[in-house]
Amino acid sequence: MLASVTRLRVRLPRYLPAFLWYTFLTRRQLIRATGFRGGRFLLDAKRTFWTLTLWNTERDMKAYRGSNAHAKVMPRLAEWCDEAAYAHWTQNDDFVPSWQSAFEHLEKEGRLSKVAHPSLDHKARRFPFPRLSPLIGADIKPRTR
Repeated sequence: MLASVTRLRVRLPRYLPAFLWYTFLTRRQLIRATGFRGGRFLLDAKRTFWTLTLWNTERDMKAYRGSNAHAKVMPRLAEWCDEAAYAHWTQNDDFVPSWQSAFEHLEKEGRLSKVAHPSLDHKARRFPFPRLSPLIGADIKPRTR
């Protein structure tokens, strides 16, 4: 199984409506994606959004990432976000990892995405631990066919 975590911080409130619209569209795409096993979404402090997904294969994840709404929004994130990072890892278990585990992978193996206006934290590769209380998020399940 391939696990993936992403962390995006929306730079300015004016980008939130479009970001949230694409979040809706990509979630709709995600639940129908081939090889998607499950995931989680988290709304963190300071306009920060986390996703955590589990896939059968890296190929499945890349097919999702490179198509439809997700492919359309990715180029816009460089302008909308001032922090963007991700990490991928393989695991033998067929369960969505915890936020603690995802954070540890992001800290150790995380890669920065290019952003046009990087924050100081982005430049320094500082990732604050996600706010889990109150937990504002949801589990994401694949759509049964």
